[in-house]
Amino acid sequence: METTMMRVKGIDATYYTTKDLAKSTKFYTDLLGCEPTMHMPGFVSEWTFPGGESFGLYQSEDFSPSGGVMFAVDDPAAFVAAAMARGVQFGDGGKLEETPACHMAFGRDDEGNGFIIHRRK
Repeated sequence: METTMMRVKGIDATYYTTKDLAKSTKFYTDLLGCEPTMHMPGFVSEWTFPGGESFGLYQSEDFSPSGGVMFAVDDPAAFVAAAMARGVQFGDGGKLEETPACHMAFGRDDEGNGFIIHRRK
């Protein structure tokens, strides 16, 4: 008897819940440097990137802070410095961490959601 193995082939979107969609949409529009590709006031905002992956916000009464999304950038140090100049908060004063695989800095939005500015080596 043959079985078909089901496998995930990628990630289409990563979403965070938010209490205040308008405020969070402004924060991520400023951070990401572009307007949402989809926006439904009071419900959802989503940014789709050139590779086809998306990041989104979903307004929910069941809000709880999230974390884990890594935003790919060409120059993490310059990106973090520019974001900090606009008031974005990063741990360790925006100091980049280096691993054998990448450079990264850990930030938080106004509602406590964590994100990582990231560049693979």
